Amino acid sequence: MNRSFAFILIAALALCASQVCQAAEKKNPEANKLAREGAEAAKSQDFDKAVDLLKKATAMDHKYADELSAVYQQRGYAAANDQRYGDAITDYNEALKLTPDQAPRIHEQRAAVEMKIQDYDQALSDYSELIKLKPNEIKYVNYRAYIYEIKNDLQNSMADNEKILKVDSNNQDAKARKQRLEQKIAERTPLTPPPRSPTASPAPKGKKKP
Repeated sequence: MNRSFAFILIAALALCASQVCQAAEKKNPEANKLAREGAEAAKSQDFDKAVDLLKKATAMDHKYADELSAVYQQRGYAAANDQRYGDAITDYNEALKLTPDQAPRIHEQRAAVEMKIQDYDQALSDYSELIKLKPNEIKYVNYRAYIYEIKNDLQNSMADNEKILKVDSNNQDAKARKQRLEQKIAERTPLTPPPRSPTASPAPKGKKKP
């Protein structure tokens, strides 16, 4: 999880605080008021209050779902930094439900947390989804190849690794991984058994003399 992600969210929430739903203010003033207060709370990093207020605003008008998702993501980021990984994943789950159009970013953030707690099955699922959404992003293939290797799924790890090297033949992670995988696969491959020793044929019996 990088700092630029947090900065983008803070900037978005700051914009929300000054401009949120001005056109809808007359139509739903209570929802607008709650959304403004929620955005202000998020700027002050009172994320619990921000979530509570924006959940109420979103219940009145779903157009505030984007703002609520942004706060969930920001609270998830803060939770991960505090090593409250379960809380972080829960918040990213909620954000994904609200804004599936932001799936790439949310999957990436959630996968980073899952990697920290070594939940490789869930991280594998997130990176696989990211590869579907962004097939040209080699870094996701690289992460998945790493997870396959950790899980001792050598064939799938090698398959992903070959995809990486096909695009970037000098990728150092992939080159080192290929050596490791080839060695592990060779160790698994049983030796070809030697051929059976030929069985000696019995000597022919000589003819009896008359």
